[in-house]
Amino acid sequence: MDFHTLCSFESFQQCCSQYGYGGNFRDVVEQEFRRSKGVAYLDHAAATLYPESLLRDYFRDISTNLYGNPHSHNPSSSLTYDTVERVRDRVLQHFNTTSKEYSVIFTSGCTAALKLLAESFPWSSETEREAGSFFCYLTDSHTSVVGIRGLTSALRVVALPVSPQELTTMAKDRVQGEDVFCQTPHLFCYPAQSNFSGRKYPLSHVRGIQARHLYPACDLRGRWFVLLDAASYVSCSSLNLQVCPADFIPISFYKIFGFPTGLGALLVRNDAAGMLKKSYFGGGTAAAYLSGEDYYVQAKNISDRFEDGTASFLEIIALNHAFDSLYRITGSIHNIQLHTFGLARYTYMLLSSLCHGNGRPVAQIYTEGQFESPITQGPIVNFNLLDSSGQIIGYSQVDRMASLYNIHVRTGCFCNTGACQAFLGITNQQLKRNLQAGHVCGDNMDLVDGQPTGSVRVSFGYMSTFEDCQKFLKFVAECFVEKPVTVDQVRLQKLKTARASSEGSDEHPSVEISNGENHKGAEKKSSEVSQNGFRHGDSKSPGEAYTLTNIYIYPIKSCGAYEVHDWPLGPLGLLYDRGWMVVNQNGVCLSQKRETRLCLIRPQVHLPSKKLFLQASGMDTISVPLEDDVRLHTNSRVCHSKVCGDRVETMDCGDEAASWLSDFLGQPCRLIRQRSDYTREMKRRPAEAADSPLLSLVNEAQYLMINRASVKLIQDLMSSRQDGCESDQLLDTQSVIRRFRANLVITGAEPFEEDNWSHLIIGNTRFMVAGQCGRCQMIGIDQDTGTKTKEPLFSLSAYRAGKVMFGVYLSHLSPEGSTGPNVLSAGSLIQAEPHKY
Repeated sequence: MDFHTLCSFESFQQCCSQYGYGGNFRDVVEQEFRRSKGVAYLDHAAATLYPESLLRDYFRDISTNLYGNPHSHNPSSSLTYDTVERVRDRVLQHFNTTSKEYSVIFTSGCTAALKLLAESFPWSSETEREAGSFFCYLTDSHTSVVGIRGLTSALRVVALPVSPQELTTMAKDRVQGEDVFCQTPHLFCYPAQSNFSGRKYPLSHVRGIQARHLYPACDLRGRWFVLLDAASYVSCSSLNLQVCPADFIPISFYKIFGFPTGLGALLVRNDAAGMLKKSYFGGGTAAAYLSGEDYYVQAKNISDRFEDGTASFLEIIALNHAFDSLYRITGSIHNIQLHTFGLARYTYMLLSSLCHGNGRPVAQIYTEGQFESPITQGPIVNFNLLDSSGQIIGYSQVDRMASLYNIHVRTGCFCNTGACQAFLGITNQQLKRNLQAGHVCGDNMDLVDGQPTGSVRVSFGYMSTFEDCQKFLKFVAECFVEKPVTVDQVRLQKLKTARASSEGSDEHPSVEISNGENHKGAEKKSSEVSQNGFRHGDSKSPGEAYTLTNIYIYPIKSCGAYEVHDWPLGPLGLLYDRGWMVVNQNGVCLSQKRETRLCLIRPQVHLPSKKLFLQASGMDTISVPLEDDVRLHTNSRVCHSKVCGDRVETMDCGDEAASWLSDFLGQPCRLIRQRSDYTREMKRRPAEAADSPLLSLVNEAQYLMINRASVKLIQDLMSSRQDGCESDQLLDTQSVIRRFRANLVITGAEPFEEDNWSHLIIGNTRFMVAGQCGRCQMIGIDQDTGTKTKEPLFSLSAYRAGKVMFGVYLSHLSPEGSTGPNVLSAGSLIQAEPHKY
């Protein structure tokens, strides 16, 4: 088989187990990366390319949304803060972990993340009585890692370079507990993937070092921390932090997405975060400080503590769209790993088998293995070309010729002197002589005394194509091979028969999701509970009994109310109340404060058909299932969002609902629901409750109750305040009730009498008052039109002396042995117990 046949797509398919991501990959590349047409971009290890849809979605986002400084508290700032927090969750989710285990500290890049860690690590200097900290690093490390040595040397901390061969040394038997009292901190750094050769180092080394089973940790007492340099690795490989719980992981996002640039992060394991020490404190990092005295208290939150000044919030927001585009195009990081490895393996096979007419090899490839598996090799091929006599062709010559063919490669030592020396056989003395000869990192002096000072690197990204490989290989054959072009068929056949495993030990585990509980409403019973200490309506004058007059549920958070007469109670409150919410294109919850038209969406729950109907003027009615069907989970995205500061896990409700909402609201958004197997607890657990009440997507508590008499008082105040000049339209009682968006409306009490209640029984169901509800500008939104008014917030604020409290939160109490009906009914009498002061 000749070279040109080997460069065919059919030959490539025999070597690549997975190419593309389903559908027409060629069309996707032409649509998303039109600017690279005619170019073979093979420098993805330096910076990958961004798809056009990422920019379109991002610019549409920042053009239509007002993002302010997240350190302020105005609406635009709150939107920024919520979106940035959403991005932190997405970053952690991408690496299969959560904020319970890791924190995301945004930096200007991977190098900045490394510098931050170096300046914050609690290095212990060597003394006469005991050894100090050790800074150990793999010799196959990026300059930015080795550069930590510049800081540690000034602190008399020993810097110990470790070769890859030494790292595999296993510890001899150690006496258990021999270093219990030695807590000297040491830091070991190694790359998950070499940016020089693409070699992947075992992620198991993380636990091996932490447990002191590997050299050099096995020989040095103390507490060992691991910095896993993942910048090169995560561009095309899945990093599962559940499998390898490194203490510190620096990354650069442009290596994954291409855009935004100038943004990276340091992922810090929360168990290790407490030992980091910080000297400088910038804006936002201090909980308190004095300008006239050396007094400073650092922020409690880890991210706040280390992000000096205002974070690059617009670039952080861009990450939302970067994640969306990456998964939309590829499906998963695992798919990217197989796709890019296939391209790299095919290139390696042909390049390493390519020969001059005299039979001499064309390339000297710098690799530890033979591209057997994506577990051990990333999508990087590093090499130098050889002439027919076996002499190195300088990388600058290759680079210049490649540019003429519109092929973009990288040359030099790639900021990895250790690997460059090891593969090219450059001794320390030779390197120093090269410097004396005028060669410095990054220049074009590719040969000194006939010996190479660097090499050529080609690297692949998720949008790389077979045509990129083909163009590159034909370029090498045309420009640097003495004719006739031949192929070492024996070597090629050996490489073909080598099995390229596509299974990785670091893949995300499958997520088990249980069925949602099937809640059924109980039938209404006529019996009423009487309990000592409760004030029953019968004790009042006729007609003045406390009565539950209205029951409202809000199936979709911030959307319209659905009034019911008899309604079952579930473990989270009224069944299906705030079970769903609308999120924008960044996964941030939409409320009426940000999108007033939400109130015009009128959801209705139909229990017999088990469907939630979405209705709005001018729109066809659609429905989504009420129950969280486990069979749908494989086709639904697990989302992480925030509600009132709490992180919640949700499931996406599909494209039909998303399209319906987007059309009505005029912006990209989606409908998501709380996962049935996810529990969210009330922040302030009632003292008498054995367990903290569980919440749906409500803000504070399971139920919100208001009093018609209180509403009437505020309504009267609104009328008296109007001067006929710049006043809001007079509101009737029912309109004011709708603005306060309560679940339960009662009558018979005096105005604001409910503020003094501690417990109450509605029908047969016992509740505890969990506190008063603080109001915001949302009550100024007309629930029939979506227009904004000043009232009733002005009148409420005037009456309550600025505290704007209205209504009380309730938590359902279920004492052991309770046999009452699990249903609420309008018209039920109420017993109330006031606070005992």
